[in-house]
Amino acid sequence: MLRTAFLSAVLSFSALAQTPPARPAGISSDWEVENQMKALSRQAQALAPLLEKVSPEDWTRKGAPQAYVRQLRSSQAEMKNLVAAAGRLSQEPARLSAALETYFRMENMERLLASLREGIRKYQDPALSDQLGAALAANMNNRDRLRQHIQDVAAAREEEFKVVNDEAQRCRVTLTRQPVDERRRTGARKRTR
Repeated sequence: MLRTAFLSAVLSFSALAQTPPARPAGISSDWEVENQMKALSRQAQALAPLLEKVSPEDWTRKGAPQAYVRQLRSSQAEMKNLVAAAGRLSQEPARLSAALETYFRMENMERLLASLREGIRKYQDPALSDQLGAALAANMNNRDRLRQHIQDVAAAREEEFKVVNDEAQRCRVTLTRQPVDERRRTGARKRTR
């Protein structure tokens, strides 16, 4: 009986491992995520020419803090990191960690640019600040899609965990319901081999 329960559990798990996972309802297909990440990357890279026009070194002569120079460099680096993270996510759309990294990179870049925009408006050119704001706003649709993808993947992972946990509990119950004598006999046979 113990062997039968153990064999049943092993066969159940191996069948789950060998069959490709069905995409749960609501999760975007791989090609949809890839297209979304390409669009996000294009729009993030569209910020580069605008950031090249920003000159915080000149602002310091007008009384601006030196921190704006670091913010510009950090924004440019974060833009590159965002593009790289989006590329990794497009390669493995089902990886929650890749989706979260992309989202956090986007949020960090937006936070840095919001502060930098204030400096641009005050010390350089309000029109350039507005252009940067428009470019950021154009990426909001991709941001919302990414957030929804994260929620969908997280929900799918929770459901997968629940199924595996329920199966493990079922196997545990089956094993604990076996008579003690049969478990001892099974253990004794294993030792004599």
